[in-house]
Amino acid sequence: MPWALRVRDAVSAYLPLLLMAALALATWWLVKNTPSAPRVSAEQAVRQEPDYTMNDFALERFAADGRLKVRIEGAQLRHYPATDQIEVDRVRIRAVTPDGRVTLADARRALATGDASEVQLLGAAHVTTTDANGQTIRMDGDFLHAFLVSERVRSHLPVRVTAPDGAVFEARGLEYDHGLRKLDLSGPMRGVFPPRASR
Repeated sequence: MPWALRVRDAVSAYLPLLLMAALALATWWLVKNTPSAPRVSAEQAVRQEPDYTMNDFALERFAADGRLKVRIEGAQLRHYPATDQIEVDRVRIRAVTPDGRVTLADARRALATGDASEVQLLGAAHVTTTDANGQTIRMDGDFLHAFLVSERVRSHLPVRVTAPDGAVFEARGLEYDHGLRKLDLSGPMRGVFPPRASR
């Protein structure tokens, strides 16, 4: 077989492979030389500074029917966009359920979700709940975690609870469900009960 014919057969046999190699090389070159989007560092992507602040403010949220759901007051509010959390100094909260039950809370500082459905009260924290009959229960401690929508309060730190009948309990922690009127105290507990009225 003449050498020209042999070269032509070899080229036709290896032509698809040569074309694929050329295409791969061209793709690699394009990827290497295509300008990339500017890189954003993780610190820039997740901002740790507040995007806005408010001083001596009052913030209110209403239900669709116009009923007041929660009012938050404080000396200063800071909103953090990375976590959609708000931080409030010298906070005072009033939350009202659809059936009119009221929860009042205050503390030196609070961390809350953006919709204020969950609030962590820090430093000299107090939560007082009142039911439809006007009976109140008060919880005091350095840390109280209040869930305003589900009307629950919990703490893993020492607490003091004043019951509607005036009894006072001190415990290492608590779990309170206002809707069920259920209070669970944990750890060593001490209770002081008021004297019963004589008949």
